[in-house]
Parts: sequence; C-alpha cells; structure tokens
Amino acid sequence: MNPVPLLLLQLVAILGTARLLARLLQRLGQPPVIGEMLAGIALGPLLFGAVAPQAQAFLFAPASLAALQGLSQIGLVLFMFIVGAELRLPGGARRHLAAAGTTGLLSVLLPFALGLAISPLLHANFAPAGVGFWPFALFMAASMSITAFPIMARILKERGMTESAVGRLSLTSAALADVLAWIVLAFVVAMISKAAGWTGFAITVFGTAALAAFTFLVLKPLLARALARHGEAGRPSAGLLGLLLIGVFASAAITDALGLHAVFGAFVFGAALPRDARLLASLVERIEPVAVLVLMPVFFALAGLHTSADAFAGAGAVALLAVLAAAVFGKVLGGAAGARAAGLGWRQAFAVGSLMNARALMELIVMKVGLDIGVIGSEIFTMLMVMAIVTTLMTTPMLIAFTRGTAVSLAATNATSSSGNAP
Repeated sequence: MNPVPLLLLQLVAILGTARLLARLLQRLGQPPVIGEMLAGIALGPLLFGAVAPQAQAFLFAPASLAALQGLSQIGLVLFMFIVGAELRLPGGARRHLAAAGTTGLLSVLLPFALGLAISPLLHANFAPAGVGFWPFALFMAASMSITAFPIMARILKERGMTESAVGRLSLTSAALADVLAWIVLAFVVAMISKAAGWTGFAITVFGTAALAAFTFLVLKPLLARALARHGEAGRPSAGLLGLLLIGVFASAAITDALGLHAVFGAFVFGAALPRDARLLASLVERIEPVAVLVLMPVFFALAGLHTSADAFAGAGAVALLAVLAAAVFGKVLGGAAGARAAGLGWRQAFAVGSLMNARALMELIVMKVGLDIGVIGSEIFTMLMVMAIVTTLMTTPMLIAFTRGTAVSLAATNATSSSGNAP
C-alpha cells in the first residue's frame, strides 16, 4: 500500500480512538489524557493485536512506522516545550518555599528509595541483556519519582482549588520535585547512553550544563527583549513564533546529540522563556492544540505498540504489584508526610499526597526515554505504562475523598457550578 494513504489511515484510527476514549473518560470525571493513553494500549498488541492480529499487523506494520515516529518526536518536543514554559511557582509560593521544598523532597526520596528496593527483583527477571544493575536501578527509582505537573494543575483548576492551601503547596512541591527528578533522570541517561566511558559522560554532563547556562544567561534576556519589541500584549508575532520554534528544535537536537533525549533540550528552552501569563496563554492557544490533540495521540499509539502481554505472565504479575506498590505508597506517603510537616491537617496532607501521585503523560515520556536508550525492555515498559494510568486514575477520586465536606470542597463545587463543565 502507498505509504501516504496508509499514514492517513493510521492517523484516522489513532485520533478517532483517542478522541472517543478521551470523551468517555472525561464523562467519568477523569482527565482526557487518560483516555488517550488507554487508546494507545487499545491499538497495541494487548487488545487490537489480540482481537484482530492480522488487521493490527497490516495497519501498524513495522516498516510503516517511520513517519509516525517522526510525528511523535515533534509532538513530544513541542509538548515538553510547553511544560517548560508552564513550570512556574504559583502565586505566593515564595513565602512557603521551605514547606514546599520539604514536601517535594520527601515525595521524591521515598518513591526513589522504594524504586531502588524493588530493583533487584526487576533486574534479575526483566533487565535487557548487558544493562548493569545500577543504571537500571537508578532509572527505575527516577521513574517512580515523577509527578505530572501539567495534569495536577488541570485537576486543581477544574476543581477550583488552585489558590487553596492544598493547591498552592501541591503545585509548588510538584514543580520542585519534577526539577529534581528530571535532573536525576538526565544523570542516569547520561550514564548509560555513553559507551565512551567517563570521557563521554563528562562531555554529556558539561555540554548539557553549558547549553543550560547559555540558554538562561544569554538567550533568556534576548528573548525577553524580542518579546517586548515584537510581542504585542505578550503575543509573539508570527516571525518571532517561528524563531522560538527554531530555538526549541535546535535545543532538542543539541541535547540529543550530547547523548541525552531531545525532550531535555525542549524543556530547558521552554523554562527559559519569560514568566508572562499572556505569553503562555498565546503559546498554549497556538501550539498546544496541534501538539496535544494531534501529535501526542501518535506518541501514545507508538507507546502502546511497545507493550507486551508477557509482562503479566509468571513473575511479571508479582513485579507489576511491586511497581504499583512502590509508586503509590512512595508518592502518597512521601507527599503526605511533607505536607503534614508543613502544618496541614492529615486529610489535607493526604490530599497533597494524592495529587503528587498523578503521573500521566510525564511518566510515559520517562518510559520512552528509558526504552530509547535501552535501559528497559518491553515488559518493564508495559508495567510502567499500567502504573502511569492507574496512579493518574486514582488522583481525582482520592482528592475528592480527602477534601469531602471541607471548605475546599465547597469552594470547588461553587467554582465548578459557576464556570460550567470543565473542558
């Protein structure tokens, strides 16, 4: 079959399934991204491949996936650029930075420790050939430590809790926790992806540090001046938006060439943009629809193609339970302990822990990085994908349970009823 019509047919199947399941999950009170993640699983070997193996093999033949891979990479880079631009401390957060630091640190350290604890079992049974214990264990620990900051922000906004004590502490803690977790992940990626020994590792680390320094110390003030001159009301002109996209892709290409994943460069470039709400709104309006509604479902579909039914056979069932336990208990208890130490009551503290437990798309990005550099195989990839979906599905029901009957819950109800249905 001609590759162009096949690509269009693939996009119809991917986007149609993603929209259908996103709408269904939204009606059930869940973030639409969960439906899109489930669409990736549905189109992979676990469902479509099991029900109609010949049709699935034809539609997603390995030889036909190069174009989808390219679209997926572009979507991933654009999404991480938006995440970097969105990552900021909420209003008044600087007054509570110590409390947020404690909460964020505990919400990383506890799942990190539990990830290390389960790694001997996972490495013995599921690590790819030639992957040493410590790179594998550190990657698993880092993957347990991620929080989905964008999804958390959307959940809090939909429930009218962004400016509540729980919301402010959760958002600030998640921002700090994700920066720490991504630094650890970058270290692990640099450690395993360089076969040139310590010299290659040093080039990766110092090259990335140089890129970050150049971006923040040189590019950031230049971007601020350009936006002030060519960004009316914070909205960049078409020419300036084109230059911003060139910068995003250039940064992504540099970190990829340095041995890190392209997502790191896109994230750093986004984080270097001026913290202007009008600029962010413009970027979300002009870039996010294409990245999130069109390109990211392609990423989910390709992720689903990498899942394996063998992940649940034999020792896989025990390993999956271990992954879920480490992820859930680590994040919920770590976040709750930090929030309790910050002075919140137990119910509010566990509400914070529940929010920190959301992983969603950010976990899938981490998984894809691990798969791309060869530190995990399809079995661990499948377990982490299940974990990402389960932990995110838990977030809203747990948040409702821990805030039911409180002033926060009443405020959320009033905000929802006055603003209509959340998008």
